[in-house]
Order: sequence, then C-alpha cells, then structure tokens
Amino acid sequence: MDPIRIDEPDDPRIAAYLDIRERDLTGRQGRFIAEGKVVLDVLLSAQRFTAESILVLENRFAGLSDILRKAPLHLPVYVVSGDVMDRVAGFHMHRGILAIGARRALQPAEALLEGLQAHALVVVLVGISNHDNIGSIFRNAAAFGADAVFMDATCCDPLYRKAIRVSVGAALKVPFASFADTPAFIRELDRHGYDQFALSPGGGVDLRHAKRGKRLALYLGTEGEGLPKNLLERLKTVRIAMRNDFDSLNVAAASAIALHHFSGDDFQAEPQS
Repeated sequence: MDPIRIDEPDDPRIAAYLDIRERDLTGRQGRFIAEGKVVLDVLLSAQRFTAESILVLENRFAGLSDILRKAPLHLPVYVVSGDVMDRVAGFHMHRGILAIGARRALQPAEALLEGLQAHALVVVLVGISNHDNIGSIFRNAAAFGADAVFMDATCCDPLYRKAIRVSVGAALKVPFASFADTPAFIRELDRHGYDQFALSPGGGVDLRHAKRGKRLALYLGTEGEGLPKNLLERLKTVRIAMRNDFDSLNVAAASAIALHHFSGDDFQAEPQS
C-alpha cells in the first residue's frame, strides 16, 4: 500500500479530519473518527464498519505495516508531518493515527435480539450520558464476552471519538442497538426468555449469590441517580457488597465486576428438556 503525501492542512482530500473536537459535537454526516493504533486494528479486523481513509504521522507509517495489510487494497492512506497533523486536528495529536469510518444504519433492538444465541449475556444501559463510562462499559462487555449492548434514547453515542478510544475499539466490535420505550423493551426481553437483573447499591440479592439462566440482561444506570425507581421495582435487583461506610462504585467498575461474575463459573444453564 503506497501512502499519499499531504503537505497542506487545507488539502480537500483530508477535509473530513478537520477540527476533530468541534466536529465531534456537531456530527460528521454519517461518519466517525477512530483514533490510535489499537482502534485502527479493530476497525480493519472486525469489519463491522467500513474505513474510508486513514491519516498517519510520517514517523508512524512504517510501524503500521501489519495492520494496513488488513485494509482494502485501494483504501487511501494519507501521510503528514506533525505540524500538518496538529493543524488539521486542531490540537496536538500525540498518537498520530486517525481513520474515518462510515456508520451503518442501526439494527433495531428487536432484530438484534432475534439473532442472539441461546446462551446470551446482554447489557442494557439506561441514562449513561458520560462518554468515558460508555467506552469503559463497552470495553468490559468485550472482555467478558457480552453478546450485545442495548441503550435507551438518553444514552450518549458509543461512536463518539472519545467513547471509541476509551473502549479500545470495543465499540466497533460489540453489537449494539438503541430502544425508545423501556417498558416495551422489558417485555421483549421477557418474550425471549431473559432473566433481567438491575444492578443497584440497594439491590435485594448479593451479586456473589446471584445465579442466572441461559439468557441474562444486566441493567446499568447513570452515575449518582442510578436506575429509575420504577425500573428497580419491576426487575430483580442485585448489589455489589462493600463496606458499610461506602455506598457505590463507578458504573464502569461495577459493570466489570458484574460481567465477570455472570460470564464465569457461576453460569448456571437450565437443563435442556
């Protein structure tokens, strides 16, 4: 793959990379930014999304040879100096590796549910509006083998640049979908035979004693307020036991503990008839 040298930050071929931070807020017309070597590798390897181009610091290009072999033959790879990279991005880009990815139309939550396996673990997010938390939860979901992440309409975008970066590319790998009507989605999970556990500091069951069946949906809520009261009243609640003088963990840390528990040796499959 021959790189394409770019010497001016206003070259129209790299216009999609201009002013990264501001464009994160205003949108990219169906595109997203992948940042860093590991994330680029996931983008090209997972093939859930299409890469449109890559922008690389000149001194990083040689070290990407193994990753770039996974790219489509005619994918443009633009090489720039550090000065041009910083002027394009609008701030100092010490990682020096960016890619433009094309979004796909989101699969409806019901359709994603239909395609999951008989033994499934899914994460359901309600009101997670912090991109660091979204990214970390996706990273944990990938690490512990969750099959999908579902988000209500108030959650932030997992394809926001920072969310993808914090997830170490997991947001490009773990299937996800959004739902608008939480009660209707609960009913849909019931119809598909999911146990539904809500993680809460005041949960009725200690996580260490919580058992699951073949299918489990684990609900996580926003920092501070947690999951809505009406949701907690409707679902089985689970807590992570901790010291009496401390009440809660960051939602991302809590997700890691819970996902580790439910994906490990405590899995209790229902006997097949």
